Amino acid sequence: MNLQAIIFDWAGTTIDYGCFAPVAVFVEVFRRQGVEISIAEARAPMGLQKRDHIRAITQMSAVTDRWQATHQRPVTEADIEAMYADSVVVQSASVSAHAELIPGTLEMVAWCRARGLKIGSTTGYSRAVMDVLEPLARAAGYAPDAIIVPDDAPAGRPAPWMMYHNAMQLNVYPMSRVVKVGDTVPDMEEGRNADAWTIGVSMTGNELGLSAAEVKALAPAELDARLQPIEAKLRAAGAHEVVRSVAELPAVLEAIEARLAAGEKP
Repeated sequence: MNLQAIIFDWAGTTIDYGCFAPVAVFVEVFRRQGVEISIAEARAPMGLQKRDHIRAITQMSAVTDRWQATHQRPVTEADIEAMYADSVVVQSASVSAHAELIPGTLEMVAWCRARGLKIGSTTGYSRAVMDVLEPLARAAGYAPDAIIVPDDAPAGRPAPWMMYHNAMQLNVYPMSRVVKVGDTVPDMEEGRNADAWTIGVSMTGNELGLSAAEVKALAPAELDARLQPIEAKLRAAGAHEVVRSVAELPAVLEAIEARLAAGEKP
């Protein structure tokens, strides 16, 4: 294959169908500060480094108002740092409860490796959280060749630095031979900012936010209706292609190979 590496996101892409582990954490850390946030508010900035995610939630006007009403003052950077530190502790327990691989992940990785592709990964999780999650994924059969976290770079998504760290660790270049796969807008921005091919995942991720059982219970027409705006959003954020789950990647990767062979770049 002309492609050299696939860089996967974690929650909502390869593990944690519906991306539930981070949501529970954000709701809890704000609750500990006396401020209730909704699941929709917790999900909205998904894909960012977790400190940036917390900061983005505090900047939502409704959350700002609730914080002011509770604390009689605006949120400060010290508050954000305290919630971030709290989130690392809470997150370690949460990821353990949501570490199941998304169906199709192992088969997809095997397909990639059979074609000589290296497997990398980026995430919004800290190294401390990945130290909990990575052994659980490995025990289930998923072991990327590179696991890069925001701690390893000057900034997390949407900056391209974690993608470049993957490329260096995997020893692959140019970036036009690399594919990024993820389920959020910051994932798409990260891939495009790195000049890599970028693929969005619509059904198993944060935007839909449903478990596998909940997805299965939906009528096909209703599922399609819910996924169409998500897929449009991912394309608008820069996705070259959108799949419903990683199980659909082989055909899309072969199509990208054909585009490369024709001289096209990301």
